[in-house]
Amino acid sequence: MSLREVVVWPHEALTTPAEPVEVFDEDLATLIDDMAETMYASNGVGLAANQIAVLKRVTVIDCGDEEGESALLELVNPAIIERHGKFTWQEGCLSFPELFEKIERAERVKVEFFDRHGARQEVEAEGLLAVALQHEIDHLDGIVFMERMGNLQKRLATRRFRKLLAAQDDS
Repeated sequence: MSLREVVVWPHEALTTPAEPVEVFDEDLATLIDDMAETMYASNGVGLAANQIAVLKRVTVIDCGDEEGESALLELVNPAIIERHGKFTWQEGCLSFPELFEKIERAERVKVEFFDRHGARQEVEAEGLLAVALQHEIDHLDGIVFMERMGNLQKRLATRRFRKLLAAQDDS
């Protein structure tokens, strides 16, 4: 396993839809392992392959379980098949370091996906896991969370993020 570099917006991989995975092999397993290691090292709860500039429909998510233990989900070719309700959640993103914004999402989702071995799976989620699933699948579709904001919120968030990046470059 190895750490991969998380790309930062406006890197083009973040707005490019990922290609479906067709081969479930050792290369895919290595990618998933590297993504999980990178996500944990970055203190994230999710990471899409686009965020490490790999345009494959793969994401890893770990929001923990009810006891606070690790609960890693490895999703290959995920698709949301059901959405219910609406709510607003304060989201962050590893590709937008230090930027947090309120985003409206479906309150509950059902997602169909394949595991690393090619077995079809389903997960139903609400709360943080539902948000993470929607956020990461958006990444795989080439959509960043800023695209889920209204025009004014997006302009203000873009301005704030550019200032954050400039401050990092100055230090």
